[in-house]
Amino acid sequence: MPKTTVRIGPADHGQRMTLDEFEPAEVMEGYHYELGRGEIVVTDVPRPKHLRVLTAIRRQFAAYDLAHPGVLDTIAGGGECKILLEAQQSERHPDLAVSMTPAPVEGNAVWGLWIPEVVVEVVSPGSEARDYQEKREEYLAFGVKEYWIVDPGKRSILVLRRNRGRWVEQRFGPSGTIESPFLPGFQFGCGSVFEAAGT
Repeated sequence: MPKTTVRIGPADHGQRMTLDEFEPAEVMEGYHYELGRGEIVVTDVPRPKHLRVLTAIRRQFAAYDLAHPGVLDTIAGGGECKILLEAQQSERHPDLAVSMTPAPVEGNAVWGLWIPEVVVEVVSPGSEARDYQEKREEYLAFGVKEYWIVDPGKRSILVLRRNRGRWVEQRFGPSGTIESPFLPGFQFGCGSVFEAAGT
């Protein structure tokens, strides 16, 4: 007997579901879907301001990639990657995930195994608890080396860097320059991000 396909839409926001049920589900287009701690999270597609900020961030990683060929393998957006956390029953789609190593396997299993070095989330109204609390814990558990929380409203970028199994925090403002021990020669200018946000 054929298996019934589960369909998810905006009305399912807040509904409980397992990761095994959520991952193969079909979704109604026009929204962004994640599974957070076993609960469906439905949000609107990000607005142009969010996209401008992401574009400014991606450009700097792309420029680094061009200047340092062979260091990065992948710069992926939210629709191009996901992070599966079985223990937390979460499926996350980071705004940006930067990987230095190629995918370890082919197929859907890769998303539970491929650990990006840097994950970036841009805070939007309503996403503060997910970005500052839930994803902070989940990305640490998954093995991410750096987690950047870009908050245009606060005009800050909080960089969480893994050290001995915990996050060490460093906050940057519009005049700051972020360097990463994982990316030799990388210098990320924060100013262009806040210019793009208009803050």
